[in-house]
Amino acid sequence: MEEVMSKLEDYQEIYSKLKKRLRWKVSDSRSLMMVASLYVTNKRPFHIDRFMEISDYIKNNVGAFSTLKHEIRFTFAAMLDTRFDDYPSRFHEFLSLYDSLIGAGFSRGSFSYIAAMTMLFDGDRKQDFAAYGMEVYKKMRDQHFFLTGHSDYPFALLLSQREGNQDALIEKIEGFYHQLNSAGFRKGNDLQSMSHILSLHSEWSQDELAQRCTHLYDTFKQVGIKPKAMFYPQIALLSFVDEDLALVNQVKDVWEELNSSKAFKWHKDINLMMAVNMLISDKIENNAVMQVSLSTAIETLIQAQQATMIATVAAVSVTTGGGDS
Repeated sequence: MEEVMSKLEDYQEIYSKLKKRLRWKVSDSRSLMMVASLYVTNKRPFHIDRFMEISDYIKNNVGAFSTLKHEIRFTFAAMLDTRFDDYPSRFHEFLSLYDSLIGAGFSRGSFSYIAAMTMLFDGDRKQDFAAYGMEVYKKMRDQHFFLTGHSDYPFALLLSQREGNQDALIEKIEGFYHQLNSAGFRKGNDLQSMSHILSLHSEWSQDELAQRCTHLYDTFKQVGIKPKAMFYPQIALLSFVDEDLALVNQVKDVWEELNSSKAFKWHKDINLMMAVNMLISDKIENNAVMQVSLSTAIETLIQAQQATMIATVAAVSVTTGGGDS
């Protein structure tokens, strides 16, 4: 626990530096929380000048209308910085992988960029993953047409990098989805994401993992944390490590520490996601799964808020226009 509290201090310090430097460039502080977590969970030192250099490089090497012109570029700068020393060549490889996704039928935007980054993290068969990923995505959509959307792109790519038959993989995902729903988990995109994460695990059986998740869900309630649907992916990640009360109590301790911070107190939901990632980052093999889960969740929340704001402004404009006529 001492090591986790040390990570917490580093996280707060990195976030503070980012906030100070990017105060006028970032409208949503949750993206900076994501950046800070990447350095902490990857155990990489943070140097603000190098980080800004990479961020500027990204901005200056994409088209005028690219999503990467906007503040999400900071997340990708951190992903490059924490994984690779030679960021320019890796960044151009990343753009090439993104183009291969668009060529395979994925839509342009943030989630396709996150998906491209999962391909960059994997050393083999990269060019094949775009086509495999689209096949997996289409099979997901066949099962849950109204649930499956752009935010599922990164998981489709992660799952396409697994060996084995695609139909068997989809059957495995569906098995988790229905078994967990029968155990009390609510149907929806969060349960689908949870099923995707669990399907990446190869050691334990479906029954064992489902039981672990159910036990964790009950333990969350027992310690006073409401296990909202948005936390289902975190429960899946925790199930890879353990299912006991001590682990959930540790999550609660870190969560409460973050909630008591002036900088983070308005982001209690993301604080819980961060608490889980900090606790398990040393304990699970595939760090990319954690990063995809967190970056996808945060981007989804940010986009949902932006969509709500746009809808509100549009409604106000219509009302105002109606009053003038």
